[in-house]
Amino acid sequence: MSDAKPRIMVSGVLVCLLVGIVLLEYLGINATRYCGLLVVVAMLFEAIRAIVRSKSEALKNKTNCISLILFIGLLVLCLFAVNRVGTRPWIMLLLLITICGADIGAWFFGRLLGGDKMWERISANKTWSGQIAGILCGTFMSVMYGLLGSDTFMPQLMWIGISVSLLSQYGDLTASWVKRKLGIKDFGNILPGHGGVLDRFDGWIYVLPLIWLVML
Repeated sequence: MSDAKPRIMVSGVLVCLLVGIVLLEYLGINATRYCGLLVVVAMLFEAIRAIVRSKSEALKNKTNCISLILFIGLLVLCLFAVNRVGTRPWIMLLLLITICGADIGAWFFGRLLGGDKMWERISANKTWSGQIAGILCGTFMSVMYGLLGSDTFMPQLMWIGISVSLLSQYGDLTASWVKRKLGIKDFGNILPGHGGVLDRFDGWIYVLPLIWLVML
């Protein structure tokens, strides 16, 4: 686990930023929406830059090009989604906590337990044990969010936790597929141990549009 230390350090910085956002929201500043927009814009920029700079033979394939255009379109959709969902800070916080729980659970227990690979051709490190653990951890965080906020068990948060955890992992797999096609390891290197912003927040790819659709 040579990348464990930088991952933990960056995660600590992100937690501090989250605390700062919560404080700004308490002061009446809609920091959630603006920070969300900034993150998605960075994700979109990294994806476009990676595609433009890529010298992969995959870009000569029409099917791959269509898939990459759809991927960019999905990120643009996320931009509209976060602009709407970001006006509800408690929803964004729920998504963030659930996705982080799923991501950390999948990463930690996937390495700890090992086992059969999910789609080794897409992502060599993803295992079924990691996916199951990620769903369980994300769902646990979602339920705990409700318990800490209202002292009441809300069954709907369990189903939200399962759905968001699963979708976030498939967002991760989609980003991994794009990187494999482009012949790159990460979309960027701004976050040591994590890669780029898109590498860190790829769990939003399907979750944000779905939540936006539900809100509509």
